[in-house]
Amino acid sequence: MIKNDIWIARMAEKGMISPFESKLVRRNEELPVISYGLSSFGYDIRLSPVEFRIFRHIPGTVVDPKNFNPENLEPTKLYTDKNGSYFVLPAHSYGLGVALERLEIPDTITVVCIGKSSYARCGIIANITPAEAAWRGHLTLEFSNSSSADCRIYANEGVVQLLFFEGEPCSISYETRQGKYQDQSEMVTLPRV
Repeated sequence: MIKNDIWIARMAEKGMISPFESKLVRRNEELPVISYGLSSFGYDIRLSPVEFRIFRHIPGTVVDPKNFNPENLEPTKLYTDKNGSYFVLPAHSYGLGVALERLEIPDTITVVCIGKSSYARCGIIANITPAEAAWRGHLTLEFSNSSSADCRIYANEGVVQLLFFEGEPCSISYETRQGKYQDQSEMVTLPRV
């Protein structure tokens, strides 16, 4: 069953989401923002300003998830103007960011992450894997710019929505099996095997 705002707020008090916004924030210091915080049946997390990396082509190389070359990811600059702080994701490119919020997922919950419509309508596709039962850390966020124009992705504003689904207790949680992405920091985490 999908969990509602009452349950999400109660679990956030116990440390499931930190920092936590108890309502959907649409303005910050009188400036409009891409919404973040608690909604009816989900929680919109923010992009951290700490780091954003963009894939770059290195002639003669192939990106290999079993033998990932960190040189294929290039850190990008955080810009700031009257609209806020943002990273630029070039046209037809792929980038990795990280969630500002730290999550501690209960062992009967799996979290599905979906892209926000404000970005989808600009050609930005969010491809975030689920946060499984008993996972904790800062999610690494994956974005594809399918448009033919460079696009901004705003830091400290909403980028994806989390949906919380409860099931019967599993026999082996992410923590129990010592998942390779447990306890991610607020930095981009590269592929691991």
